[in-house]
Amino acid sequence: MRIVIGEGSCGVAAGAAKVHAALDAALTPADGIQVGITGCIGMCYLEPIVDLYDGDALAARLVKVGEKHAPAIAEAARTGNLELVADLRISSEDEEFLSKQTRIALRHCGVVDPTSLDDYRKDDGYQALAKVLGEMTPEQVIDQIKTSGLAGRGGAGFPTWFKWNAARQNQGERKYLICNADEGDPGAFMDRAVLESDPHVVIEGMLIGAYAIGASEIIVYVRAEYPLAIKHLEIAMEQARAANLLGDDILGSGFSCDMRIKAGAGAFVCGEETALIASLEGQRGMPRLKPPFPAERGYLASPSNINNVETFANVTWIINNGGEAYAAMGTENSKGTKVFALTGKIVRGGLVEIPMGATLRDVIFGIGGGIRDGKQFKAVQMGGPSGGCIPADLLDTVIDYKALSATGAIMGSGGMVVMDETTCMVGMAKFFLDFTAAESCGKCVPCRLGTERMQEILVRLVKGQGREGDIELLEELATFVGGSSLCGLGMTAPNPVLTTIRYFRDEYEAHIAQKKCPAKECVDLLTYSIDPQTCTGCTLCARKCPVDAISGEKKQAHTIDPQACIRCGQCLDSCRFGSIVVE
Repeated sequence: MRIVIGEGSCGVAAGAAKVHAALDAALTPADGIQVGITGCIGMCYLEPIVDLYDGDALAARLVKVGEKHAPAIAEAARTGNLELVADLRISSEDEEFLSKQTRIALRHCGVVDPTSLDDYRKDDGYQALAKVLGEMTPEQVIDQIKTSGLAGRGGAGFPTWFKWNAARQNQGERKYLICNADEGDPGAFMDRAVLESDPHVVIEGMLIGAYAIGASEIIVYVRAEYPLAIKHLEIAMEQARAANLLGDDILGSGFSCDMRIKAGAGAFVCGEETALIASLEGQRGMPRLKPPFPAERGYLASPSNINNVETFANVTWIINNGGEAYAAMGTENSKGTKVFALTGKIVRGGLVEIPMGATLRDVIFGIGGGIRDGKQFKAVQMGGPSGGCIPADLLDTVIDYKALSATGAIMGSGGMVVMDETTCMVGMAKFFLDFTAAESCGKCVPCRLGTERMQEILVRLVKGQGREGDIELLEELATFVGGSSLCGLGMTAPNPVLTTIRYFRDEYEAHIAQKKCPAKECVDLLTYSIDPQTCTGCTLCARKCPVDAISGEKKQAHTIDPQACIRCGQCLDSCRFGSIVVE
């Protein structure tokens, strides 16, 4: 029996490396037990995860493992007695998290060792590349991608084949294929997980794309905040070179292509392809007008193609199984599967891959298990800071590009932030405007100044300083910014504001007219008091108050001085009788 530990970033953050060290200490060479690693399988809420394999078959999946469990796991691996770890085994409910998914881009994540080329090759690894180089012309490759209906998974949803074909048709002494791994959406971690967990599938997909467009160099632009992804990608690159899968005369086909990594400094605007190219060239990451498009004049003024990590992770499956098989999944206008980072007020958070055409309800309640702590679902933010908030009454919205766009949200790169009844939608809009205003490159006036003016209004609203006409002014500014900004960052920055006004206008009105936050989240709008009918005078709240705003005799009802109260919530958390009233 062998032991495999999930050591993606989420697993390591939860303590997987310590579990690994404890298991190494609990085993001896004489035991003959191999301890290996894998990446993130997507069940981030259950990390650290340890899998026990009997040969190639999964014998047991153990979740929320700690260092203290190492001796029992080691003994179970030695003896095959899985009863020793019965209390750690994954529940049938949690198994549904994976069983209800359709995994293509994530099919190897949490299964293969990301540092092992041999492990990747066990499951048809690099067979798609061999097929392409040995049997297919570049035009046939592009035709298969066209048949599949694969659209770019970075957010815009532009047909992948069209971009590849445009780069193929444009002439240049040298062409470049660029992988956009500059994943900057708050709450999104799809690309990071794929690079950490299955780097070879991205390399293989990029090589196929490079062959299709005639590129001789691949550049992966990945943010420096992803050190594990960079490490695993570097290991995979060296392994591929050593196996003649990267470099000169790949597999004896006459096709030569090498690759390198560029670590970006984490500017959100560099996710826009022309800003990314500027950054690659050593310039400040700022977008430019198109045309010319990168396929005509991209990196170093040469024809270039840019797709994101998830897009390339689908390519090998399409080549191996045929474009028709991929197109059979999804809807008429959105083919295949999509990966989402499911986060927020959700029971089961992590990475989810589902066929296009599933509903929001399928993901949030079917896979994610619904809202935690018994709260009510309120909204889901789709598409990150460029997306919008979709309310509870649209929970049965189909997940495809057209249907999501009709709600005012977008697919984006795949962020899915779930909110419950305690989330203030004005505060949520402010959170994303804070982000986009800070990340604006400043090149164009509408984005540089318009986002700041919108942000200023939202700050006033959450502080109880809203004025009549603020909602209309926000809408006017949003229309101006979205309609006249230079790039996608500014064009989509107003989406969180527009959708929250559209679906939760009453919350904006309450902030302005009543100076109240219906969700009771905006601290400056809250008033704390004590119910004299239920207060027992235990004095615990008074002892917990950091500013001595609570007074009263022992065993008598206490009171809170509203002028001294800083609304920290210590009294609410400490009261055992439910006597603290928040309004």
